[in-house]
Amino acid sequence: MLTINIYLRFALIALSIIGGIALAFAFGFWYAFPFFLAGLVLILGYILLGTVQSAAQFMQATDLEATEKRLNLTLSPKLLYVTNRAYYYLIKGSVAMAQKRTEEGEAWLRKAQGLKLPTDNERAMIELQLASVHLNKSRWKQAEVHMRNLKQMRITEPTIKEQIAQMEKVLQQQGQLKAAGRMGGMKGGQMPLKPGSKRRRPPIR
Repeated sequence: MLTINIYLRFALIALSIIGGIALAFAFGFWYAFPFFLAGLVLILGYILLGTVQSAAQFMQATDLEATEKRLNLTLSPKLLYVTNRAYYYLIKGSVAMAQKRTEEGEAWLRKAQGLKLPTDNERAMIELQLASVHLNKSRWKQAEVHMRNLKQMRITEPTIKEQIAQMEKVLQQQGQLKAAGRMGGMKGGQMPLKPGSKRRRPPIR
């Protein structure tokens, strides 16, 4: 998908409007119409798409500061096309999580989760991030809920499949640790007493 640098877009919008106004005064509206039309298309693209795609490129390069600055150039996330809005929230949440702003990051991810996305791959990215939030907070049951949601999705992206497999291993290891902890609670191979039960004394000889 063609991406226009946001600063170049701003310059083209200004040029289209100024050039259109100059032509309208000098030669009439129809001479200026192509400039006004081009400016309108550029403005609509900016409003509906925002700066999400270029921010995602900075995110892939792990430049968190540049990612956040580029996202902040979006006019309003509420005006974005629904898929771009979800990516906006997802990237904001990912940046916040990477910068240890956990509560803020989770709030952004919840916003992304509440949107109707077109494919399971996109929904899976959000579920994975939320599962990661719960794992970092040792909220294993909540993480398992997101993993169950992921298993119900038809995921085709290999990278997402790999991340799911890694998270499943983490959850399996946690289950094994819990099982080992329960076994460690048994003394001498005996089951722990139930509440209210009495241990029988050995007969005295």
